[in-house]
Amino acid sequence: MTDILLVCTGNICRSPMAEALLGTMLAPGNPEVTVGSAGTGAWDGTPASEGAYLVSLEHGLDLSSHVARLLTRDLVEEASLILTMARHHRSRVEELGGGARMHLLGELAGLTGAAAEVSDPFGADIEAYRDTFDQLESLLSLSLDRLMTELADD
Repeated sequence: MTDILLVCTGNICRSPMAEALLGTMLAPGNPEVTVGSAGTGAWDGTPASEGAYLVSLEHGLDLSSHVARLLTRDLVEEASLILTMARHHRSRVEELGGGARMHLLGELAGLTGAAAEVSDPFGADIEAYRDTFDQLESLLSLSLDRLMTELADD
């Protein structure tokens, strides 16, 4: 069972970085909470992108064992809470039955409009990956208390 499922498009940039970040944020006090990730258009088995891998390493996180997973009904059903990186991921999560347990990560952090979406660094330079990592770190930090409340209410 996955308690928190992070969803992006390819499951090779944003959601793997978010999964690693959230895992370290939760680990000290919440060893029973599991974190996973998947992509609405992922190719199963694809490794993390080079940019995501390198930027994560800069922060002491290792994505070398990450393999992309396509978002499936089973993954959605197993998740207690689903966090999407962008609004367009919502429709696929809803199609798979996870609408009631889904939030846009930025909205959970209290942001609105375009600021609530996590930028996709795919195909961009390393600085774009660093910016996305920083954005994820900020949003997850702002959301941490609410995430734990959502899980406790489950």
